[in-house]
Amino acid sequence: QVQLVESGGGLVQAGGSLRLSCAASGTISSINVMGWYRQAPGKQRELVAVITNGGTNYADSVKGRFTISRDNAKNTVYLQMNSLKPEDTAVYYCNRKQLGGDYWGKGTLVTVSS
Repeated sequence: QVQLVESGGGLVQAGGSLRLSCAASGTISSINVMGWYRQAPGKQRELVAVITNGGTNYADSVKGRFTISRDNAKNTVYLQMNSLKPEDTAVYYCNRKQLGGDYWGKGTLVTVSS
């Protein structure tokens, strides 16, 4: 089993920045994909960004504003969010895919006020 704990959400004004963190613990595999997804009220959960050892991929709506990174020594993934917009308001979920499972954190709320 893998446990994911997110942190860093909160309330920010439009144009501001936040940095989300997600720490993984438990049965960790070095071969994995970690990512961030979000779910706004009344909408389906959507991909924000993913990172592997080979690269990154972003949703078109966040390209140029968000940056995903990871610290393999700490089993932690980060999401730096700049130039935030009210439409970025959502619960952000950390995800980890590795041999044996697909794991989710409980989510952290990001609220962007206009």
